[in-house]
Amino acid sequence: MTMTYEQAIAALIETGRRLDNRGWAPATSGNYSARLDDGSIALTVSGRHKGRLTRDGIMRVDLEGQPLTAGKPSAETDLHLAIYRLFPEVGAVLHGHSPEAVGLSRAAAEADAWILRGHEMLKAYPGHTTHAVEVRLPIVENSQDMAVIEAAVRPALLAPGAIPAYLIRSHGLYAWGKDVDEAERVLEATEWMIAAERAERGFRQAWTR
Repeated sequence: MTMTYEQAIAALIETGRRLDNRGWAPATSGNYSARLDDGSIALTVSGRHKGRLTRDGIMRVDLEGQPLTAGKPSAETDLHLAIYRLFPEVGAVLHGHSPEAVGLSRAAAEADAWILRGHEMLKAYPGHTTHAVEVRLPIVENSQDMAVIEAAVRPALLAPGAIPAYLIRSHGLYAWGKDVDEAERVLEATEWMIAAERAERGFRQAWTR
């Protein structure tokens, strides 16, 4: 689902405020984007605090990452564009930096994925209608070279049963959907399940002392 540039500006500004209120956009971290009805991409300008975005904090680029309006694109623009190129139905991509998601990726230092199973919140993922499933949340190593991250995560994104989310170790969570609302729902559901699993492990440790 696509939108006009003006609609995208309003949606991304409001989303930035909500994610910042949850503590998922510290300092100037994170980046958000939406596919526009002319095929271009609206995304956040580099270095802007996502909880205090204004309209000049959103710019347009084409699918090759070339700026179409004033502004410096986010350093991670290529990761957004890779998702749009892989999945033509995707209308928005959100990238957050919660301490829980980053902490999980660091704690699971040797893992290439985290298994989520049995959560009612799994039904937030498109196509899932029951909690009685398990899914893989891919974890890839961080790099300052976006092409390295893209190459590492691509097989997981194209695997059967893949969910619309992945973690970059010591960095943050990417999530996407048909529009900004669905992308935010996927991000929020994934963050909730990560937090729930952390709480579960804490309770188990307390009860076994």
